[in-house]
Amino acid sequence: MKNYLRILMLALVGTLALSACGPSEEDKQKAAEAAAAAEAAKPVPAPAADADKTAWQKYLSKTVTQNMQGVKSNHPYMYFIPNGDGTDAQDARKNQLDNVSTTVSRGVLPGNMMAFGGPDSKLTADLAVEAFKSAQAGSFKGVVVLFIGAAGDQDRVKDALAASGAEFRFVEMK
Repeated sequence: MKNYLRILMLALVGTLALSACGPSEEDKQKAAEAAAAAEAAKPVPAPAADADKTAWQKYLSKTVTQNMQGVKSNHPYMYFIPNGDGTDAQDARKNQLDNVSTTVSRGVLPGNMMAFGGPDSKLTADLAVEAFKSAQAGSFKGVVVLFIGAAGDQDRVKDALAASGAEFRFVEMK
């Protein structure tokens, strides 16, 4: 019986000694999360203006994800504004404007985000300015509106959103 207790005590001490040697699972998970956060915080380079729609949507998605501080919803309203002078591009922008205008006129619940971006900052700003003309004063209080574009268009969009009460955020395309 004495030998059995000694063996049991040695096994217990050995287990405790070995478990103290390496990082715990919790430490490993925290390190992995920190590495993922550092990777996600890196600035995303904008694709070329003539890059395909998929490349732009990936860029916009990652940029929006990096700027969701304080947003309670996991599903922001993201609007990709295509560039180009062709009929298809013009129709896509008109459809997007109709979609955004409808959303703006209905309103968005506080804690949500609306994000606008595309290869041509001027066209993106034009759409945001036009869509928010119908916004009621103070109707977007608690809503974050993210504009991804050129610094020259920032103030124009910010001014168009001012009456709505939305929190304006800007990310410069680089």
